[in-house]
Amino acid sequence: MPLSSSTPSPSSQSPNNTVREWREQDRPRERLLGAGAGGVSSAELLAILLGTGSAGEDAVALARRLLLRFGTLDRLVAASSAELLAIRGLGQAKVARLKALRELTMRQVEEQLMQQQVFSDAAAVSRYIQRRIGHRTREVFGCLFLDTRHRLLSWEELFLGSVNRAHIHAREILRRAMELNAAAAIFGHNHPSGMPEPSQADLHLTNNLADLLQRVDVEVLDHIVVAADRTVSMAARGLLNR
Repeated sequence: MPLSSSTPSPSSQSPNNTVREWREQDRPRERLLGAGAGGVSSAELLAILLGTGSAGEDAVALARRLLLRFGTLDRLVAASSAELLAIRGLGQAKVARLKALRELTMRQVEEQLMQQQVFSDAAAVSRYIQRRIGHRTREVFGCLFLDTRHRLLSWEELFLGSVNRAHIHAREILRRAMELNAAAAIFGHNHPSGMPEPSQADLHLTNNLADLLQRVDVEVLDHIVVAADRTVSMAARGLLNR
């Protein structure tokens, strides 16, 4: 993600100026509306979303500081509300905007998945699960429940664990599959350690769940293990018993 941007000249602003006091050609919002998003940096787009900066710091400077701290926009918006609120310059309103941005992005992906054969693009499914839970600091086990055409019925986070383990209850997964009248499922869980390699326990659990669900005509298509920067598909590795 580019962290650089065209910076207003020193004569056009002072550290305490708000963006609206800059010359029109230096305001990212006006440039976005006038010339399109292509010429506006990620920091400037984030500044538009934030609206204002903090004491002694304009909105673009605050946006740059946030991107430098988190490295990517994805990590920024995936951070917990408590972590964001602890940062100088971020109050409840700004944090709410960041969380709203993340949720709108996820809902857009969900809409795209609902309009296509979900498993026709395993990479898109992996990215979706990664963005949902890849940055979480505790293990989360979730499931994409699918209909007979492998379209998305629901994504649900079913179990929350510790930093390295989540207790999975097969009957809860079975109950939700039956309630949703699902025909297929894709499991997903995260490894907060950053290493998404499936463990022997992961493999054993997955194949046991697949055997159980198969008895009620629910096919397990994949189990995707995610971390902040990587994903592993058990189906792609040939690790599912079929």
